[in-house]
Amino acid sequence: MQEYLDFAARHPLLTMVWLGLASAVVYTSIISRLSKVKVVPAQEAVMLINKQNAAVVDIRPAEEFRKGHIAGAVNVPHAQLKANNLNLIEKYKDKPLVLVCESGMTTASAGRLLSKAGFGQVFTLRGGMADWRTQNLPVTKR
Repeated sequence: MQEYLDFAARHPLLTMVWLGLASAVVYTSIISRLSKVKVVPAQEAVMLINKQNAAVVDIRPAEEFRKGHIAGAVNVPHAQLKANNLNLIEKYKDKPLVLVCESGMTTASAGRLLSKAGFGQVFTLRGGMADWRTQNLPVTKR
């Protein structure tokens, strides 16, 4: 224990950086566990779609959506969600929703918006369409 205290005394900047990173990891872990929006891998998303009849909401821009998307997905760009334009997905309020973007980074904020709007079961696809394609899961352009 004394060695750690000696190190901290000799290297205060490194110690502060380490404490900051450790705090960030703990904070992120706690927030993700308490969040109503759950992050799911592609295989679990497939199970939600097939077994629980989950609706897939693709929040990418329409141009990206047309290049390829999950079969049966509804395209509601993130900008529309931010503007609270939920007409296209209002009928899915009581169903599980799987949110999809290109890399899985934008869906968290969209998930929080939908959760606040009264959608009960909101999931985000980990890794987004990039991971979906990497796992050779089906993509359609129709």
